[in-house]
Amino acid sequence: MRRAARTDATQAEIVKALRKIGCAVEVIGKPVDLLVCGGSPKRTLLVEVKTDEGRKTQAQEEFEQRWPGELHFCKTPEAAIAAIVGKERLT
Repeated sequence: MRRAARTDATQAEIVKALRKIGCAVEVIGKPVDLLVCGGSPKRTLLVEVKTDEGRKTQAQEEFEQRWPGELHFCKTPEAAIAAIVGKERLT
């Protein structure tokens, strides 16, 4: 149970930070956690939230291999903001 609580807290922090900078954020859950639109120019990307100890699941690895669009694995609000403003691709 403790791990799930950290995941929820991390996700809530990331969603709050992205919305604060003007992004539209939808929690979708599968195949990854978030659908995000924002930045300048506007971009749409997928974000999987991970805790510090979090690792990609086999299903996420497979999805990453076949997904042609932007997909980011983020552990912090700062990493998610960097992803949306295009400073780096975090995978």
